[in-house]
Amino acid sequence: MDHLTWLTFLPLIGAALVLLTPSSAAQAQRMIALATTLAVAVLGVMIYRDFDSSILGAQQVVSIPWFEIRGGPAIRYTLGIDGISLLMVALTSLLMPIVILSTWGHIDKRVKEFMVWMLVMETGMLGVFLSLDLVLFYFFWEISLIPLYFMVGIWGGERRIYATIKFFLYTLAGSLVMLVAVIAMLYQFNSADIPTLTELAAALPADKQGWLFAGFALAFAIKVPVMPFHTWLADAHTEAPTSGSVVLAGVLLKMGTYGLLRFCIAMFPAAAVQWAPLFMVLGAAGIVYGAFLAMAQNDLKRLVACSSVSHLGYVILGMFALTSAGLQGGVLQMVSHGMSTGMLFLLVGMIYERRHTRALDEFGGIAHSMPLFAIFLVIAVLSSAALPGLNGFVGEYLILKGAFDANQTLAIVGVLGVIFGSVYLLVATRRVLFGPLNKRENRELLDLNAREIATLAPIVLFIVWIGVAPTPFLNKSQGAVDVIVRRCDEARALKLATVTADPADAAANLTTPTRR
Repeated sequence: MDHLTWLTFLPLIGAALVLLTPSSAAQAQRMIALATTLAVAVLGVMIYRDFDSSILGAQQVVSIPWFEIRGGPAIRYTLGIDGISLLMVALTSLLMPIVILSTWGHIDKRVKEFMVWMLVMETGMLGVFLSLDLVLFYFFWEISLIPLYFMVGIWGGERRIYATIKFFLYTLAGSLVMLVAVIAMLYQFNSADIPTLTELAAALPADKQGWLFAGFALAFAIKVPVMPFHTWLADAHTEAPTSGSVVLAGVLLKMGTYGLLRFCIAMFPAAAVQWAPLFMVLGAAGIVYGAFLAMAQNDLKRLVACSSVSHLGYVILGMFALTSAGLQGGVLQMVSHGMSTGMLFLLVGMIYERRHTRALDEFGGIAHSMPLFAIFLVIAVLSSAALPGLNGFVGEYLILKGAFDANQTLAIVGVLGVIFGSVYLLVATRRVLFGPLNKRENRELLDLNAREIATLAPIVLFIVWIGVAPTPFLNKSQGAVDVIVRRCDEARALKLATVTADPADAAANLTTPTRR
């Protein structure tokens, strides 16, 4: 069996082993889940090591017939990896063992079901990033959503039912719209192969691309979430258990930005050029609005959740600048956000396990009683605030560089977001860590234990590594990004030629592919 198939379905094997254990064997269930995710991480590192950055297109492709629609396209089980999906796979495979390790502190009921759902979710997320068949992609997309529904609904907070229903309705709406777009693509081109569809769809006239672009973009925008579809996120994060919030912020939200890049921009470059100004405005607005939302929060976990709206606004701003710097920064920022925000959620969960409150008013001065916690929190905050030398700086710099090349005004708005982000992050840090230690509960807090340090240390390693030496990570995605930029440049040039040319000549430049 090929490496990509093992990578994708090894978590399901682990889930099956967990199901075979007695319900009372919680420790064994955790260990099976941890061992499985560590094995996936090792396999992910091997795939990352063997990836050849000089080869354009997908590598390690496996393609097997799945089923065929009578009078329609053949659907195949096709997996492959390129420079963009490589970084998303690496993020997923390295973050999941950390998430499983964190569950020792806060998941103490129905452990068996929780571990099964967590492993099923990993298979779904990896399948989304590796699929090269449109129907297979949609299959994994839907599978990855189901576990979070149960994780929030069963192991969430007091308002978990409200948050679960809201999450379900938003994601269901996006999935149904995407399904319509998927069916339209299958009908139009009689193919489900994503590389083939990417070539054929790029030749469509801009108006036809626009309708298909809109169908995919709505689903992915809800998933990111792009403002104004962001309202489900804070509730889902706040009510989800810590590990659920880490996976949601670290990987699941990136499925939306990955989809926008893989489908909306790469497949429909002419429509992307037309819609880019709107998405850049939405990205810039999300940066500022998310920062103001975070400033207004007294719940520390909700503050971190609102910060995701702001930070993912940078990804949208950079990607739809449609420049090499913007797209490279957007891809790297997806990885950086998954690490910094995931670490913040882990730290919030650790302090909640000790104090059973997340209200900022209940803290103050805990750096005196928890110095190790204080060190890790400061590192996570500075990473999220894009301090030079840490991972957040590289991605945001490239994004703002790319945005400045496309729209100077929106780039300036993005710079203001850096300032606002530093304000709410540093103010929250001061309120939690510093000042007088005047509450008895805070004086008695225990510092981080060995398991918690082991959970956080790998993230710190990558935060510093990417911040100090980002080139190896950027080189992995450069080839795939260059292909997308070239498509967008050609679409932009064709649009300009169409505007300036004679209408008869312009019509001759647009050809609609026929169904095969």
